[in-house]
Amino acid sequence: MTATLLTLPVPDLSDDALAAVTAELAATAEEYDRSGALPTAGIEAAHRAGLLTATVAERHGGPGVSPLDAVRILVALGEGDPSVALLAANTLATHQGQAVANHWPAPAYADLLRRSAAGPALVNAIRAEPELGAPARGGLPATVARRTADGWSLSGHKAYATGGTALAYHVVWAVADEPEGDPAAPRVGHVIVPGDAAGITWIDTWDHLGLRASNTHDVVYDDVRLPAGAFVEIPRGADGVYRDPAAAAGITSFGHPALYVGVARAARAAFVRYARERIPSALGRPIAETERIQAVAGEIDAQIAQAETLLYGTLLRAEAGHTDHLPQLSVLKVQIARTAIAAVQAAVAALGNPALTRHQPFERHLRDVLCVRVHPPQEDAALLAAGRRLLTH
Repeated sequence: MTATLLTLPVPDLSDDALAAVTAELAATAEEYDRSGALPTAGIEAAHRAGLLTATVAERHGGPGVSPLDAVRILVALGEGDPSVALLAANTLATHQGQAVANHWPAPAYADLLRRSAAGPALVNAIRAEPELGAPARGGLPATVARRTADGWSLSGHKAYATGGTALAYHVVWAVADEPEGDPAAPRVGHVIVPGDAAGITWIDTWDHLGLRASNTHDVVYDDVRLPAGAFVEIPRGADGVYRDPAAAAGITSFGHPALYVGVARAARAAFVRYARERIPSALGRPIAETERIQAVAGEIDAQIAQAETLLYGTLLRAEAGHTDHLPQLSVLKVQIARTAIAAVQAAVAALGNPALTRHQPFERHLRDVLCVRVHPPQEDAALLAAGRRLLTH
């Protein structure tokens, strides 16, 4: 069977259908945040709705939704449970990349699609390492893919491998060690690794402030044997240097900021609900009727309106064929992140102690939204690159 023989579901992307998925995820989000367990209920809900394979290309039997609809999905998932949304974002990005360029070996991608048709099949690019950190700021991995008589042997230690044991496939950043290679300038690429391959060991290291259910643990590869086609080289630039694919934003890289816009929307809904229900004895009416709380609600709404306009507007302009904003994609992501954080912080600051107790969802939303800052390109790098572009051209 080939990938093209599969027919994956076409998801219902109406506002009502997405809102129903949001509500289903939200019903278990607090439970998974407290336990740190893999959010299986939310993952299953996203799979049943056809959202985990929404970006599979039509030529592979998928619906091939646009980047705009992909971020709509992730806003909805992020509003329900951002840990589920992060797992989905990484998976959707993998399928988007394959839709643009068939870089996966055909047998591996066909297997991924078969698994996706049968149940949730998560994928993640696993790049960070304990010593190096994230590669967006340069450096080469210590993880090595060594040539064997019939393929490759992968060995190394990776950090922040979101998805953990739930991953159907790992896309592992590594250096190639091969007899015919140049030791001074080795090939660098991604190794496509089935999650159930022999030689993979997980180390439970994830004990984080936010996105606690994302299962972002360390993973060790010890002589993991893979076929010859498993190594996919990253092309060098014109200057002979490898460029980290995550070091600059592209049109299909807005899934991560989108899920945090969803977190801000969840905080707004919680603020409205709390303000309507909270009736201090000294006031004798809901705090929602006071000008102070109404002004804060307006501030929250303004920040979310800005984040959504930047998010959707960026993609709509690209769909319309505009290119003048493409050099600004990285700083647009920065601004989306800033406004999502500002919306949640406004809610927390206005409510004081109730917003910081675990009996209310605000502190969870704050912890989760702060994680937007870790996704590359990070704020200082994006601003530096934008400033250099302006001042040197």
